[in-house]
Amino acid sequence: MELSVYKIDGTESGKKVVLDEKVFGIEPNDHAIYLDVIQYLANQRQGTSKTKDRSEVAYSTKKLGRQKGGGGARHGSLKANIFVGGGRVFGPKPRTYTTKLNKKVKQLARLSALSYKAQEGKITLVEPFAMDAPKTKEFKNILSAIKAGDRKVLFVLPANSDNIFLSSRNLPEVKVITVDEINTYTIMNAHSLVLFDGVQDILAERVK
Repeated sequence: MELSVYKIDGTESGKKVVLDEKVFGIEPNDHAIYLDVIQYLANQRQGTSKTKDRSEVAYSTKKLGRQKGGGGARHGSLKANIFVGGGRVFGPKPRTYTTKLNKKVKQLARLSALSYKAQEGKITLVEPFAMDAPKTKEFKNILSAIKAGDRKVLFVLPANSDNIFLSSRNLPEVKVITVDEINTYTIMNAHSLVLFDGVQDILAERVK
């Protein structure tokens, strides 16, 4: 697939780039994408939810009433789960939700996600640029000029740029990351990708 490289004013630079078929032209594997996304979301969970069982709630252990003759069920403690404020049975405990996934499966998932975006024509290449200061309006004008769209846009840089990141921070539909941070979830969660020219070569190099 051949794409034109755009300038920040929206005009074509005259440069054409052929995307590597090993990265942007494979047959997507939906199951690999599913596994990688599930792992990513699971690994984001803190696993700190906690409830108190009957040994931890602050109630007296004094027997409520006599064993027989009270006209109702026998009870030995207000800590029982059937009382309001009593301990919870089988409640959540701190745990880790982290799972592991084979590296080759994760790579297949990323390449499948990139191939889907290429098939849908949702990838835009732009000439590398720098911003002298964080300016959200200026960055928004650039996105508008290159017609990146007003839905979720994933902007991928070859290296970190504080000014570009800060310029995009107040735009809820834009996420700026480096090529080292790219993953299946962020690709699939975006409606379109904007890549600095050269990012595609870094991705292709990592497949070899």
